[in-house]
Amino acid sequence: MEARDKQVLRSLRLELGAEVLVEGLVLQYLYQEGVLTESHVQEIKAQATGLRKTMLLLDILPSRGPKAFDAFLDSLQEFPWVREKLEKAREEAVVELPAGRPQKVHSRPAPKVLELRPLDLKLRF
Repeated sequence: MEARDKQVLRSLRLELGAEVLVEGLVLQYLYQEGVLTESHVQEIKAQATGLRKTMLLLDILPSRGPKAFDAFLDSLQEFPWVREKLEKAREEAVVELPAGRPQKVHSRPAPKVLELRPLDLKLRF
């Protein structure tokens, strides 16, 4: 799953927990599409509340491959307003780099810099 999609799921986690019931079509669709294994489905169904089921699904999804987010969107047929919210958040998401890790900028040095010689050549060593 792309970092942007993981960020979207994390940022809307509580809203998804309150608005999505995963036990019905959502789980079955994700199982059908190969995003979830039978073991995942059983583990999610074993949770005591709907909120816990949804939270466990949201914990599992990011590690389920590149098509997991799109399959999750497709599984939300019963919750079109949630799907729209996720799609909008995905469009607006800006992936931030972890703190302390500057973004690498790949630029060409100015032509004048390329003409400079090392100090030892200037001093004739």
